[in-house]
Amino acid sequence: MPIVAGVDFGTLSVRVTLLDSDRDSSGKVLGRLGTATAEYPLHRRREDPDYATQSHDDQMDALVSTMRAALDQTTVRGGDVVALALDTTGSSVVPVDAAMQPLSEYYLWCDHRAKKEAQQITALAHVEKLEAIEWCGGVYSHEWGFAKLLHFLRHNPEKRAAFASAFEHCDMVAATLCGITDPKQVKRSACAMGHKWMWNPKWDGLPSQAFLSKVDPLFDGVREKLAGEYLTSDHIAGHLCAEWADALGLRAGIPIPVGAFDAHWDAIGAGCREGDVVNVVGTSTCIIAMEQRTALVPGVCGVVPGSVHPAYTGVEAGLSATGDIFEAIAKRAGTKVKELSQGLERYRAGQTGLLRLSWDNGDRTVLVNAELGGVTLGWNLVHTAQDELFAAIEGTAFHTRIILERMAENGVPVDRIINGGGIPQQNAVLNQVYANVLNKPVLVPDGTPTSLGSCIFALLAAGAVSSVEQGQSLLCLPHRTFLPQPEAAAVYERLFAHYRTVYFALGTADAAPAVLGAVLPDLKRIAAEASSS
Repeated sequence: MPIVAGVDFGTLSVRVTLLDSDRDSSGKVLGRLGTATAEYPLHRRREDPDYATQSHDDQMDALVSTMRAALDQTTVRGGDVVALALDTTGSSVVPVDAAMQPLSEYYLWCDHRAKKEAQQITALAHVEKLEAIEWCGGVYSHEWGFAKLLHFLRHNPEKRAAFASAFEHCDMVAATLCGITDPKQVKRSACAMGHKWMWNPKWDGLPSQAFLSKVDPLFDGVREKLAGEYLTSDHIAGHLCAEWADALGLRAGIPIPVGAFDAHWDAIGAGCREGDVVNVVGTSTCIIAMEQRTALVPGVCGVVPGSVHPAYTGVEAGLSATGDIFEAIAKRAGTKVKELSQGLERYRAGQTGLLRLSWDNGDRTVLVNAELGGVTLGWNLVHTAQDELFAAIEGTAFHTRIILERMAENGVPVDRIINGGGIPQQNAVLNQVYANVLNKPVLVPDGTPTSLGSCIFALLAAGAVSSVEQGQSLLCLPHRTFLPQPEAAAVYERLFAHYRTVYFALGTADAAPAVLGAVLPDLKRIAAEASSS
């Protein structure tokens, strides 16, 4: 009876799922035995909206309480769990000393302080004709590892002497659980390092030390400090050490595979196969695909072999804010998203007359521009917060279509669209709007897919399944289907033309402003037509 633990570290909480892959007398997989979650604080500063950090100790304490809670709510004995696998947010970076002790809190994925550092890396990469920059969309992001590490080194001079290495969250947690105290012994995730640190075997791994030192002499020697094995998630990061086995209530020595980012494993848990695009819709949106070939996609932030499925090339894009936008709109209105959403099912396509761009945290794809901000066009004196919420849902769908069209134009197969992540489970309006905007069926897992990807890789590590596909066939949920509604799809086709115009005109420095003149009048015409229909 192979029981495994799948762990998913999100932005605000950790989820543990205990899963039994045995079958009952009818042949049905027994599946989830228990799930528990625990929150941990996200540290922000009102005077610095770009600041977002979390404590490694807080996260490990939450993992312990969550694992214990999951065990307590089931009949599972900790000694029966045969493997543990974990995914995390990213790029969430922690610098460490020679004994693997954190020198600061994690620079969380949504920490945006490293804009200057990212711009400098991008500029030099183009001057030096660094091939790696083309494989991450032509722009190095302030949300990624090297930019965050350089920001830390520049702003913490008293800690530079102790700096021995830096790790992505998934690698740090795995190393901690395995009792690894030497940074050079840590196995690093090809997913994390490929998408956020410009690592690729194609050019001998990381960018050269000569390039990194030219970015800033503070990077002298950093390539060696980041050395180690870079592996896909069908490899083992290590085995659970006695100290953490006792804390978690598990058996020491169970395997822990190399981790990955939450969105990439969420895509696997949602049933992703070649030809699928999975929109992992949560605080932000990660858009995940995989294909057999390895080819550049301009403006797409990551094309990395083995990052989603070990045997395929992973393609990652996304929106820097989705659920964050919905929460911000509700907070400004003095309410919660759930309450503000009541009645949205009665809204018709385009009826608000608003056009909302989802740049509140900048643009991750395809402009890759951190300097952009949220934009809403078409306001009048009687618009409500609920109107803006509906327009924001439409806007995130339009932005998603921009990205999917860019991927398709460059040969990425887009045969099926799956809405994964937490928000689609609770928001049928969002799923229907996406189906109408994309004018394609949208599939949604019929149940919570979070941490199923972790469970699949835990089963693989335990030898309970022979492939990712076998794990998916056992564990992935059936899908509910949202079909496009022809009348709404036609309205959105008109609106999308304006969205695309505004997206590139406002988001591109040298765009001609004259193209914007037709937008506001037509927004009013579309709203009037929707109101009279």
